[in-house]
Amino acid sequence: MKTFFWQKHVYRFVFIGCGLFVLLTVAAMFAYPGGTFTGETTNGYDFFRNFFSDLGRVTTPNGGPNTVSMILFVTALTLAGGGLILFFIAFRSFFTNDGTGTLLSLLGTVIGVISGLCFVGIALAPYDLFFDIHYQLVFWAFRTFLIAVAVYSLVIFGQSTYPRRYGWIFVAFTVFLAGYILLLEFGPEATTPAGLVTQATGQKVIVYVSILSVMAQSRLAYQIRQA
Repeated sequence: MKTFFWQKHVYRFVFIGCGLFVLLTVAAMFAYPGGTFTGETTNGYDFFRNFFSDLGRVTTPNGGPNTVSMILFVTALTLAGGGLILFFIAFRSFFTNDGTGTLLSLLGTVIGVISGLCFVGIALAPYDLFFDIHYQLVFWAFRTFLIAVAVYSLVIFGQSTYPRRYGWIFVAFTVFLAGYILLLEFGPEATTPAGLVTQATGQKVIVYVSILSVMAQSRLAYQIRQA
């Protein structure tokens, strides 16, 4: 039964968890009272000027409680992080038929699990209480995610047990992740009006691209296991 779960049902669970992330974060945006990273007082959630992390604040920059939005966000990101961990653990089983695939897939899975744990940590360390920890978790979550996806891109194209055409999903995703990390490190500061819009919008793009990429790969892996 355990093997059956890891071979088939785990991908369905990951797919559903990613879908719930989208629904719960959208709901959290509607529930968010207002306020931006720079301390500006606003009404409601601004898609282009609020970060995802604003949804997980304990209190808003306006000084009010953020209970509903925080609960929705913590639930969403915990599901996504946990789903990422399960995905990388299960996905490795496609690539253990030779020494190189076994070694590289193990490396990709270990780094992918670390990324998933970082995302769960982000949910549990709201930035209005633990800013330094939160920022480091964000930084390492995306950096390790990039490495894990890049490694698995190489693994997919280097073997014949998993359709190579599906590797292009991870190749495209690797490019997006690399671009976002460059934006984080060298892009405009979020403390300026233009920088805030650029960073907040870029974050939305990469997070939802991440979710869609994992959902697509999970669906394809599930179909292969069902065949």
